[in-house]
Amino acid sequence: MDLRGWDERYRSRARRAEDLDAAPAPLVVQTAKRLAPGKALDLACGAGRNALWLAEQGWKVTAVDGAPAATEILQRRAAERGVTVDTRVSDLEKREYSIEPSAWDLIVMSYYLQRDLFEPSKRGVVPGGIVIAIVHMTGPGEEPTYKNASPGELRSYFEGWKILHYREGKPHDPAHQRAVAEIVARKRSRGPL
Repeated sequence: MDLRGWDERYRSRARRAEDLDAAPAPLVVQTAKRLAPGKALDLACGAGRNALWLAEQGWKVTAVDGAPAATEILQRRAAERGVTVDTRVSDLEKREYSIEPSAWDLIVMSYYLQRDLFEPSKRGVVPGGIVIAIVHMTGPGEEPTYKNASPGELRSYFEGWKILHYREGKPHDPAHQRAVAEIVARKRSRGPL
């Protein structure tokens, strides 16, 4: 689906209700609870379920999405909750947002697969910083697509990193039904990456 389609979905009542009711991704919550709040970047943030939760926990959050309606919803929800989230409307596939190197303590890509974002995200975290990625996977007999990773693919992007969590299978997130791969990877504090 192109960005115009996503924008229309966020403007529709059905999608808005679905996004407003969605809790933050369990893996984001479990991981961030063990970290001292710092600077977080939420890529393809949608209506901001993860960004809002992180901001409520004291994180300084920048949230990026290509659908203007999604960031409008996020801003409205942030104001209602009394938190600040820096939102950016940018088409990630067209590289309209540049991830600043060594600027982030945490980068989240939740239920969004864009393979060429892994390297900039890895460069974007500070030494000791964390990248959380959750992506949908191919089903049995399916070929990988731009939306779905193949088994083992997600882990391959983080060779040389400390893998704090890796799992493939049924999601623990009730908002998603398709099998996922999820990773929590820490950039090493010393040595080449």
